Amino acid sequence: MAKDKSTKTSKAVAGSLGSLGDYLKEQRLAAQLSLRQLADQVGVSNPYLSQIERGLRKPSAEVLQQLARALRVSAEQLYVRAGIVHPDSGQAGSVELAILADTGLTERQKHSLLDVYASFLALNERDAAAS
Repeated sequence: MAKDKSTKTSKAVAGSLGSLGDYLKEQRLAAQLSLRQLADQVGVSNPYLSQIERGLRKPSAEVLQQLARALRVSAEQLYVRAGIVHPDSGQAGSVELAILADTGLTERQKHSLLDVYASFLALNERDAAAS
């Protein structure tokens, strides 16, 4: 049972990364930028950006911010497509975005805070459903 759950989660993450990669490629082509040009603007390697576009790598929030800036798209939109921020969580998005925007936190600290926050939300939902 636990294996099935982790498989579903892995497929969901892979699906969101795939859609993120497709979206990034679409935006890059619309901006008439080569993979190399965008990688240079973002400050990442060409192979790493290629792996993001193909859904093989999950970029950090910082890389997503740089991509949003270079492509002139909303960083929040990229966070949603990457599965970092959930569009249906109502006001939760503002908390998640505040964590991601905090320059005083490392990437690891940001991800830890987001995980804890998401677990609290899930616990509250479960408790509300049980009532």
